[in-house]
Amino acid sequence: MKIIITESQLKMLIKESGIRGINDIAKRYKEAKIYFHQDLDGVTTAIAMKNYLEQNGIDVVDCEVIQYGSKEFAIKKPEGEGNIMPVLVDFAHGKPMFVIHTDHHDSQAGVEDDTATSFKHARSNVETISQTISPKDLFKDEDLYLISTVDSANFAVNQITPEMVMNFVFKYDKDKSVRRNKMMMGLVVNKLLLAYKNNKLNGRNFLEYLVMNCEPSLENLYNTITKIAKEQGYATVETMTQNQEKFIESRKKEGVIEKTGNVISQFGLGSMRKGSYDRYVPFSIYPDADFLVTGLGGQVGMVQASCNPFKEERALKGINLGEIKDEVLEMFKPELEKEILSFRIIKRISEREATPESVGFTSKDMMALYGKMPSFDPEKQTINGYDFLMANSGGHKCITNISGINFLYSGYDKPYTKDLPAETLPIAFYEGGNNFIKDIRQKLLRFRKLSEKQIEVALNQMRREGIDVENVPNQKEARTYSDLVREMKDAFVDVLNKKIKNS
Repeated sequence: MKIIITESQLKMLIKESGIRGINDIAKRYKEAKIYFHQDLDGVTTAIAMKNYLEQNGIDVVDCEVIQYGSKEFAIKKPEGEGNIMPVLVDFAHGKPMFVIHTDHHDSQAGVEDDTATSFKHARSNVETISQTISPKDLFKDEDLYLISTVDSANFAVNQITPEMVMNFVFKYDKDKSVRRNKMMMGLVVNKLLLAYKNNKLNGRNFLEYLVMNCEPSLENLYNTITKIAKEQGYATVETMTQNQEKFIESRKKEGVIEKTGNVISQFGLGSMRKGSYDRYVPFSIYPDADFLVTGLGGQVGMVQASCNPFKEERALKGINLGEIKDEVLEMFKPELEKEILSFRIIKRISEREATPESVGFTSKDMMALYGKMPSFDPEKQTINGYDFLMANSGGHKCITNISGINFLYSGYDKPYTKDLPAETLPIAFYEGGNNFIKDIRQKLLRFRKLSEKQIEVALNQMRREGIDVENVPNQKEARTYSDLVREMKDAFVDVLNKKIKNS
């Protein structure tokens, strides 16, 4: 008797006794590919999931890093004509293509009704896989404790200083307990993993190589990373330590990190030389600060606020960063509501790093991420800037993000005009319905120049339509999303200091 199992039957929830229906899934899929987040929890969760699937007869043949932002939509489409099962771990944004999706955050975005999910609140996703889903523990308890400590930044309770987190070298200390030495080794694993995350090995991403070749053990990870780094001639710990020391000195310069009350803030992250940057450097410079607010321009477009994780009182009484994030967005609401983002623009920016092999940003993603927002128009496939940022932003009491700011004032909906003759700019920005002018505009944007006669005729017709061709937008003075990031960062600092004063 032949048993037929449909795809919808395979998309089942992960329960505390394991993945329900794993035996049926194993009958349908003999192979799997794991997509994982680019950090310690993501790597270790992928290793744990790989072991779990292989215990159930499913061979993990590949894995790939997935990251929030444009990298999310640059991941490759599943191969094997549907015979390789896509699995997503430690990532909050879901997609219907994933048969298994497990995460530990409080909430998820972009998860459709037919997406396989397991969202169990825990300190780390690897803890869920290793001790809940798997019938036997994969990572040891002390490993899981360190991974969860790093992922939740629970440093103060464990008497971990910024210097410990930023350390590249592990040396066994006989005066400390085995557990404490294991924790120090784990911190070095995290530091080296982040330092080498963009390196290549045998033509593939370093983190992907670790997932495919390491056992569920921080010690195995440590030995593998240090061995590969030496064999492949990666940057040495001595070089990276020197780079980090120079980075710290550069961040101490006046005006780089500003301190207002007990809140420190910065715009940009500084040097990205191998090993130099560390997210906790500001707290090593200002250990007494209670909060850090960071504005990121470039291609990121984000404001992030966090408590000082090295202080015993991580969250001051009455201060909720998640609530302040909402207050800041409310302050900018009148401006943000005027900015309308279309599916075309969101897709174009989301797919900056995509290739023909990538999954890309689809209308299903648009509906899953933004379909429930008040301003979303399903017919026009548009959403206003306020709802867009609300949908993309999140966090909680001790850390929160305003994300997606780079989609606003991006210029992707405007023609590229930097190399155009000044007299042609009114034509380049024409948005009317005159077919003749539209045809001239198309030629201008394609060939980057027009004849004097074409310019004269087009401008005259625009004047007849009542268009003031003498006053055209000045792109150099136009508002940018970096301006918005700076203003939101400053607003966050102001609101936060008022909250601190009132509390």
